Amino acid sequence: MNNTLSTRAAFGIVIASLFSAFFAGALVLGIGLSNPDLPQQPYTFISFIVGQGFMLVPLLLFLRSRKEPIAKRLRLRPIKASLLTSTIYLSLGIIIISDELDRIINSFLPAPEYILDLNGLLQPESLMGFVLLFIAVSIIAPLGEELLFRGFFQQVLEEHWKDVTRAVLVTALFFAMIHMNPYWFIQIYILGILLGFLAWRTGSVIPSLVLHSINNTMAMFFSFVDIEHNTFYLFHGHVAPWFILLAVYAVVIGFKGVNRGRE
Repeated sequence: MNNTLSTRAAFGIVIASLFSAFFAGALVLGIGLSNPDLPQQPYTFISFIVGQGFMLVPLLLFLRSRKEPIAKRLRLRPIKASLLTSTIYLSLGIIIISDELDRIINSFLPAPEYILDLNGLLQPESLMGFVLLFIAVSIIAPLGEELLFRGFFQQVLEEHWKDVTRAVLVTALFFAMIHMNPYWFIQIYILGILLGFLAWRTGSVIPSLVLHSINNTMAMFFSFVDIEHNTFYLFHGHVAPWFILLAVYAVVIGFKGVNRGRE
């Protein structure tokens, strides 16, 4: 693998990829808005899919122009089934703990109205809408963001800085910033750190992709169901203690498996 790729070039590719995603998604959304007689929600979901898909175009063109080994540059390394299982355990535990963290933050700083409006906007009105949203949120978004940030960007920073912690923290910061959601910034930043750790520790982007996909899928699921009235999962407005204990257990088991997976 060519090690002459500079951090400046890596930052430039990330910025170009984000602009590509924004303009491609905006173009599709604009087509939908120009035809008010057509249902608007499918165009919104399709714009997510197209935008996230185009995020990888500048990166792949750049790597191809330099004759870089794409699989290595993007950390596309197969993993063992045992490591995949450990990643799933870890993911489920982290998601439950993150949900409780979000509830604690919300008790001190209630969600602003635009967050509540956004959740309503993303409620599918048809089966096709649900399928499109699932593809966008659970497949395309994790794939594009993980290959760009943990597969490519963080790896370049690791190589040049020789400081994994710094590379993970900076990558996670960029990851949190592109979501442009100050209310969830802390939660997204912590998630970015965990995703970066997984990619580095396993030497593969697949575990971080799995965690990212499960996280997005569960967030989408929680937005569809009336979880606030589920007395089995919740206890006085917070995640029930028995679920917290299960989550901690899953995280411990998952981390042990992940650490063994690279040995």
